[in-house]
Amino acid sequence: MVESTQKRLCRYSLGVALSGGGARGLAHAGALAAIEEAGLRPDVIAGVSAGSIAAVLYAAGRTPAQILDIFKDKGFRDFVDLRPRKGGIFSMLPFMKILKKNIGQYNLIEELPIPTYVGVTDFDHGIPVEFHSGEIIPRVMASCSIPIVFRPVEIDGVHYVDGGVLRNHPAWIIREQCQTLIGINVSPLKSVHNPDSLYGVAMRTYNLMAKANQRNDMNLCDVSVETPEIAGYRTFDLRFIQNLFLSGYIHTRKALREAGLWKK
Repeated sequence: MVESTQKRLCRYSLGVALSGGGARGLAHAGALAAIEEAGLRPDVIAGVSAGSIAAVLYAAGRTPAQILDIFKDKGFRDFVDLRPRKGGIFSMLPFMKILKKNIGQYNLIEELPIPTYVGVTDFDHGIPVEFHSGEIIPRVMASCSIPIVFRPVEIDGVHYVDGGVLRNHPAWIIREQCQTLIGINVSPLKSVHNPDSLYGVAMRTYNLMAKANQRNDMNLCDVSVETPEIAGYRTFDLRFIQNLFLSGYIHTRKALREAGLWKK
């Protein structure tokens, strides 16, 4: 954890950085609920993969409870087209429509009421990059495009994949702009037996990469929250969203109290 200083000249007072984590990203909604309950509100928000979904929904005005409701009583099949696509096993077209419906009138990232950053991986050049302007839907889809599972997303002639491939925690994107930065990591790693399918190998590889690259970004945060008990939840398993929400809420509440940031 880094020390926050009043002398640092920052554009924003409070920033929130939300990691990737698949279905475990529902813990971000719980974390945001705890942040609100503490009497805080982010001046800027950044997200990667599942964190980018939570970030744009929250920035668009959806409450933590409303974010949870979007995924209530739904499964993986409700968000993807199971017909194989060139470059990926599934298509995210159904989820694109759901996301569009829930961000309302906003089309561009820069239109969102809370300044928002989306972390992605430039697949053509092999570097992490961020978007803070441009169309919301394709950029969030790019941030969520786990290689092999989903096809890369082409934006302005460049192919992008899941931001978690190189930087699964977006603290690096907004650290220098924030006097205080709260980071939420919902992607702990659990030991598993050797996967026996192409899909299983792809997901295990992605999770290993994400775990390996997120520690440094967690250390950039003034308050770094982890949710270790949800490590066993599968990437696309939406059966336990209430547990995920509660995990994010409990751990964030505890961390904010310990950091002296609980204003209420």
